Amino acid sequence: MLVKVIVVDPYQLVRRGITSILSGDPDIEICGEASDGKETMALIESMQPDVCIMNNRINQQNGLDVIEKLKHAGAACKFVYLTSSLHPSELSKALSIGVEGLLLKEALPEELLYAIRHVGRGRRYYDFELLESKLMEKTADNEYDLTPKEQEVLAMLSEGLSNREIASRLIVTEYTVKKHVSQILSKLNLPDRTKAALYFHSHNVQASQKLFAGSV
Repeated sequence: MLVKVIVVDPYQLVRRGITSILSGDPDIEICGEASDGKETMALIESMQPDVCIMNNRINQQNGLDVIEKLKHAGAACKFVYLTSSLHPSELSKALSIGVEGLLLKEALPEELLYAIRHVGRGRRYYDFELLESKLMEKTADNEYDLTPKEQEVLAMLSEGLSNREIASRLIVTEYTVKKHVSQILSKLNLPDRTKAALYFHSHNVQASQKLFAGSV
């Protein structure tokens, strides 16, 4: 499947660095570059890309605010948001506006390519380091008492990963993952993986808002 991509960053040097990485992948077609929201919307309308890679700062604006405006304006493509770090309030916003991909700028080129392919296929991709640092801490209001490992598996379920893919990431057997998934569904009283993924997003938006409120 060919994924059509545009790259948005205020600095040409950064854009060219990203496009040089993408140009070596036969499954990715680079449709153009933009430096601000206005250029991005025009490019989306003319090129109809599958994925837009968005920097966390676009001139004087937060990249998430730009994505939100683009979505409200009718942008139909999916977004991969590149950031150096993610404050709980930003994570909450990213989830609430439906950003499909979150990736650290320090990620390896292979991770960026994987994220683009993943998002291009209609799935979500959230850098596990972001989830681990911001969401996977066991909070006092964890009424279902998920273990740290179950929280990890739940986060990966929210990305749409299969048992085999989760097993590969955690370096465990598929049988072990299946047991974790079963325990998660049982503790959360949910019927299937899809509902578990929806629970994850809803629960962690609330958790990140609480963390932010507590830090003010």
